[in-house]
Amino acid sequence: MDAEVAIDASRLRGTPIAPDELRLLQQRSNGRGLMRLAGHLLAMGGTAFAHTLTVQRSASVSLQSASALALGFTLVTMFATMHECVHRTAFKSRWLNDSVAWVAGLLSFYNSTFYRHYHRWHHLYTQLPGKDPELGDPKPTSFGRYFLELSALPWWLGKLRTYFTLASGKIESYGFLDEQRGRAAVRSVRLQLLTYAAAIGTSVLLGYPYFVVYWLAPVALAQPFLRAILLAEHMGCSNDADMLSNTRTTYTIWPVRFLMWQMPYHAEHHRYPALPFFALARAHVRLAPHLAHVERQGYLRLHVGLLEAFRRQTALSRNETRTGGSSG
Repeated sequence: MDAEVAIDASRLRGTPIAPDELRLLQQRSNGRGLMRLAGHLLAMGGTAFAHTLTVQRSASVSLQSASALALGFTLVTMFATMHECVHRTAFKSRWLNDSVAWVAGLLSFYNSTFYRHYHRWHHLYTQLPGKDPELGDPKPTSFGRYFLELSALPWWLGKLRTYFTLASGKIESYGFLDEQRGRAAVRSVRLQLLTYAAAIGTSVLLGYPYFVVYWLAPVALAQPFLRAILLAEHMGCSNDADMLSNTRTTYTIWPVRFLMWQMPYHAEHHRYPALPFFALARAHVRLAPHLAHVERQGYLRLHVGLLEAFRRQTALSRNETRTGGSSG
């Protein structure tokens, strides 16, 4: 998918950014993209070094878990790197976008070739039931479903199911894949699974579980945090075509914005998908007064609000049950 996503004009409410300014904001940059990538890789290397020290010194379980979590967060947020590259806005160069996207997907357990077409439909049909592929995984409506979602267990199972379906050459269930795109996705997924197998095999040959210690366990620990971030993007927003109300922007701390490649400015990204990551904050200045959902108190406050909504819903259901039982 190129940086531009062709979106039905009827979905655009208002023009907060003038065309001339928008053209300037859409200018991509290899230099700025490489600087952000270098910073992300530096964070990954630093946390990997810290994790190595805790493991080698047989630190406490809590300290090893903390260092694994820190490393894991730099790995799972490679999803954001892949996402930006899939839009081909991380860099000016097409081949650089595509190459980095594949490696970033490998590290975050996504396949960029498949995701490019899946994500294109998400942008074309954001929050439209029956069309947006992200709505195939229903948003949680209860405490149980909420915590199951944050555990990332459904995500892991879904990934395994998708990978092995594609690896077997079956593409019929994915409406966004035609024959040519499907063949490319199948080849890409097979190569990715072979890469994982090679990493596991190397760990076995070296007699140490490098694959588990430096990838699988850290990713498993950090994945719930990524689930929490991604859940905030559309949950509780409108299920219609209005691009200023069907997506949420969430304020957060600088390290999260940095490692997520500014994706918390998500409403801005959906309204103008051709904007590179470094232009989203400036776009927010123009768009903020027009957005229906801006969480200014961060992800924690947003999720506290979700839990409070579930509590009220549960209390209401119990009250209705008691009332119905009494009247019967």
